[in-house]
Amino acid sequence: MSFRYLDRVASAESIQQFLDLADLAVGAGQSADNVFMLSHRLRASRPMQLCLSRLQRDPASWAWVEQRRPIAPYNLEALRAMPKGSLGHTYGTVMATLGYDINFFPEPAFFNNLESDADYINYRVYATHDIHHIVTGFSLDNYGELGVISASVAQFSHPGLAFTDLIALLTSWFRTDTPIEELDNPREQARTTAYVFRMISRGLELGLEAQPLFPVNWPERLEQNLEELRVELGIQPVRQGLFSWHSDQDLAAALAA
Repeated sequence: MSFRYLDRVASAESIQQFLDLADLAVGAGQSADNVFMLSHRLRASRPMQLCLSRLQRDPASWAWVEQRRPIAPYNLEALRAMPKGSLGHTYGTVMATLGYDINFFPEPAFFNNLESDADYINYRVYATHDIHHIVTGFSLDNYGELGVISASVAQFSHPGLAFTDLIALLTSWFRTDTPIEELDNPREQARTTAYVFRMISRGLELGLEAQPLFPVNWPERLEQNLEELRVELGIQPVRQGLFSWHSDQDLAAALAA
């Protein structure tokens, strides 16, 4: 067996690039700015070329990229005033109850004022990210994050999200020392490689089964009933477990009020 090819793959430069990206991905749990910068660093990468190629195959998706249509800032109170059961009301209520900034994503200026196709893709991915949480059912914390980002990886191979999946698997492998079936606490289970792999797999399956989410005109769908929208998009949402926002008692009470 020969390992001579490794000097081309594992050069000092490529290793340093990997470590720089890995450092950003690992820090994403402390600050979303890390994952924004990670995706920005990958804007001219080969993985981004794959992402571009996949989106170009879908005319509806590519139309958004070509037209560079911005995502207007979300109005939290306007969303909460929408009919109960609608996407908008659910989205606004969940974000308000959790205390999350509904406009957490960077403005176009961060993404080079949407100069390139890759810049626009990165911008749109993060501007619609939390809506994806709502429609898929994956929780908006670390327990459901890998599920929702994996849906986008399945649909169009977004490089920043794909790299986050890979690093999550790698870091969980280093810290896992107990089989998941021997852990009774769900939060301890969530730190294992088995859990991480399960979330990634669940998200990939959901993404492959669903209609393309990238081209959905979300502002036009905000007043639509969430369950009807899910059926239309072919989404089988996650509804149970630590990784689903449907299981959060505080969110259930707020939505029922």
